[in-house]
This record gives sequence, C-alpha cells and structure tokens, in this order.
Amino acid sequence: MAKGKQSVFFCQNCGNESSKWMGQCPSCKEWNTLVEEVLDRSSIKDLKKAKDVVVTSLSKVDTETKKRYSTGLGELDRVLGGGVVPGSLILVGGDPGIGKSTLLLQVCGNLSKSGTEVLYISGEESMQQIKIRADRMGNFSDTLMLLCETNLTDIKAVIETRRPPVIIIDSIQTMYSEDVSSAPGSVSQVREATNVFMQLAKGLGITIFIVGHVTKEGTVAGPRVLEHMVDTVLYFEGDRYASYRILRGVKNRFGATNEIGVFEMYDKGLREVENPSEFMLSGKPEDATGSIVACSMEGTRPILLEIQALVTNSTMANPRRTAAGCDHNRVNLIMAVLEKRLGLPMSACDGYVNIAGGIKMNEPAIDLGIALAIISSFRDIVISDKTMCFGEIGLSGEVRGVSMAEHRIKEAAKLGFEKCIMPAVSLEGINPPKGIECVGVKNLREAMEAIRS
Repeated sequence: MAKGKQSVFFCQNCGNESSKWMGQCPSCKEWNTLVEEVLDRSSIKDLKKAKDVVVTSLSKVDTETKKRYSTGLGELDRVLGGGVVPGSLILVGGDPGIGKSTLLLQVCGNLSKSGTEVLYISGEESMQQIKIRADRMGNFSDTLMLLCETNLTDIKAVIETRRPPVIIIDSIQTMYSEDVSSAPGSVSQVREATNVFMQLAKGLGITIFIVGHVTKEGTVAGPRVLEHMVDTVLYFEGDRYASYRILRGVKNRFGATNEIGVFEMYDKGLREVENPSEFMLSGKPEDATGSIVACSMEGTRPILLEIQALVTNSTMANPRRTAAGCDHNRVNLIMAVLEKRLGLPMSACDGYVNIAGGIKMNEPAIDLGIALAIISSFRDIVISDKTMCFGEIGLSGEVRGVSMAEHRIKEAAKLGFEKCIMPAVSLEGINPPKGIECVGVKNLREAMEAIRS
C-alpha cells in the first residue's frame, strides 16, 4: 500500500472502527457489517500556527440568543423548542416512506411564502419528481430553489455564493466528497459530509436540515458521532400504513428533548393534529372489558390513550405474553405484582396488552392503566367510558405519585371525563376542575375497588 495510506474497517451499522476485519462487530454485535476503507493520511496538511486567536472572558460573552423563526408548522416548532434557531444543524431520521421529505417540503413551502429563500438539495430525486410532489401539496413561491447534486465541492460552492437562510439536504447518505476514496453512503463519506455542512451552518449562520436514513433498529444509519455533531436530532415515527405520524426529538441543544409533534397523513401532505388525545381515543369501544383510558405526558403535553388487555386461560406450559406499544418486561412485572399482591392466578393465563392506535409509550404513569385493564379483562369488569387513570406501580403493589398530575386531570376534564383514578399522594396541593371526581388510591387493591364503584 502506498505510503501515507492506511486500511481500516468500519462497521456499516454503528460506525465502529477496527484495524482488522472481524466477522462480528465488537460494538453492536452485528455480523458481517465490517467494510474495508482506505484512508489517505498524506492528504492531511500540517497544522498552521494559530494567528489572531481571541480569548474571551466568560463574563464578557454575549448571552443574547438569536431570534427564532417559525417553520409554519406549530407541531414542528413545538418539538424544536419554539422555532428554528439560525445557524443550527438539524438531523431528521425515519423509516422509508414515513414522510420525511414531505414534511420538509411543507416547511420549504411555508418559509418561501413568507419571503425566505430556501435551497432544497436533493440527491435522490430529480427536479421533475420534486415538482410533481410540490404540485400535489399546493402552490410554492419563487423563493424556493432546487438543486439536484451529490458532489460536496459543488454544493459547498453554491451555498457560499447564494447563502440562503435555510437549506434542506435530502439525503446525507447520497452526498460524497472526492477527497474520500470510499463509496457514497459509507461511514467515512457520511461523516465527512456532515462535517462540511456543520462548518457551513456555523460559519455562515444558516439553518440546515439533513435527512438521514435509519437502520433496522430504527436509529440513524452511520456512525453515532453524527448525533453528536448536529444540534438537533428528530425521529419521524409511526406505521407507514396508518394515517398519523409522530415527530419526536431525541436531542435538542435549543430546547427540551421530551416533546412530540403529531401529524396526520393525507393526499396533500401532512396535517397537524392539535388535540392528539381526541385523535387517539376515536373509535374506542363502549361497554367492553379490558379497556381503560390512561394519561401519559410527552414533554408538557398530556396525551390520553386507550389501553387494551386480554387475559385468557393458557393451554401451554409457558403462558404467552405479548405487548404492543409498551415495554414487554413492564407488562410481565405488573402481572407478577397482580398475582403476588391481589392473588390473581396470572401464571396460568396468557396476557396480551395493546395501546390502541399503534402509538408507543414508555412512561411509568401508564402502569396503573395496564394493571386495571388486565384486572378488567380477568374479572370481566366493565370500566366506565368516563373513567381515566394514571400512576406508577411498585413491586409492593403501591401506587406511586407522578409529575404534572393537575395537567393530566385538566386534559381529562376537557374531553368530558367524569372520574380520575390517581395516586393518593398526587392529590395533595392540586385544584381539580369542576365536573370531574378525583379518586386517590394507595395500592392496587384500592384501585380495583375504585373501578367497581
């Protein structure tokens, strides 16, 4: 091998670097994912001496933040922390066909109508394809510019010349640099492209949205260092065959990371769902056992959702347990607590738990909803449609308090619920609205008595 060149092996799944080939990646434990790439060390120039470097005292640093601007989509602004910060680098990931390009094209349309110049750089679609999709979504202003290019050198020259305030890169896996010998989409190319766009965003003060492909585990493809380089990481989730989509922030340097935005897909693009609780509860069956409404908090937003459970006698030596939309191990734990503390023979029953609508929730506050749905199915108790619950369950069968109880109660009252089963400790210091009865319970036995009354 030529002097200055070094052969290394990168994992295509997680980006781990190794000096030799191995059948299994030592980092992510995936098989046959290591690919050889040649790095040209001789191309790295010697570092020049720093000149005119300014060192500033911390007390003299200007803390005035740059003014945010709206994308025209309130749900997206919520996840971003109140709008887009100029000079930020935002990574949007999601499954193929979930609506990433549609979402960003709608953002382009909203910004261009307000007079903001937007440059849409596509490496996957032609201009004609983008035009057809844009015509289906509505009218666009002349300030939306298109560029179909994958060469980083040419793209960088266009950006430095035009300096548009907002840029869309669709997608980062198609971009390539001539200085890197590996193929487009490889770990080295993705890392190099992200580094170039990061320097452009910070140096020119422009906002860049990057579309990223995801792996079969649901994470952004390429090295995990990408998530550290960008300012914000957003994941577009949901069943591609269902109508709704959830935009979730997993990293945000300019806002909270526990906010979500809910959208509904229709023929002209994405429509914002301003009341997700009402959307998730549509179609709830009446007078059915094994069904109850629980409340989960996503950031500052309470979301009411229907939890369904089906408990039947098992015909197998090892009863089957299935969980959809919640943690499987959490369901097993709750069923074990029900058997130990209430004497319900769960070990002889198959258990199936589902959060209706396909939404995924992992907050401990839905524990009480899962437990009461299981009890309702096992005992054939019909829970009133006007009853809502929330609370965390401990191993001793106690119902523990959760945060933002008053926000949950107000959301339930707004949707017409008349009864709320909640932790007794969370009743302290709250002022529930009129028309809703708050029942505080200390343990599962009291909760079971509450659904019977």
